[in-house]
Amino acid sequence: MESGHKHATAIAMTNMHNLTGIVDVDGLKYEWELQREPQWSDADGWRGMIVSLLQKDMQRGALLEFPPPKRLMKGLQRGRLQINDAMVCRGVRAALLAGWEPASRGRPMVFIVDADGN
Repeated sequence: MESGHKHATAIAMTNMHNLTGIVDVDGLKYEWELQREPQWSDADGWRGMIVSLLQKDMQRGALLEFPPPKRLMKGLQRGRLQINDAMVCRGVRAALLAGWEPASRGRPMVFIVDADGN
């Protein structure tokens, strides 16, 4: 392949409206679930959504923390939640590159990602 990375594909149709799913990244399956929608915090202001990841049959999960949607920061109404398998695949890759080891033990690792999951 061009960049040395295997192509990430989604097992099912893109999950634009679902809050859970399974993605395939480099031949390994990762389960994902929306843990928190964007919300207001008196201490921190707007906080973005959090998506949990778990490689199939492994112990240690990861949490992807996305930035709050720009529309909320501008004072606009909350729009439709934007999460899909492509974003999750990019998030899995970002977490793995940042040191997530799904086979290790311990608490889930938290990774801050951009709006696209990178």
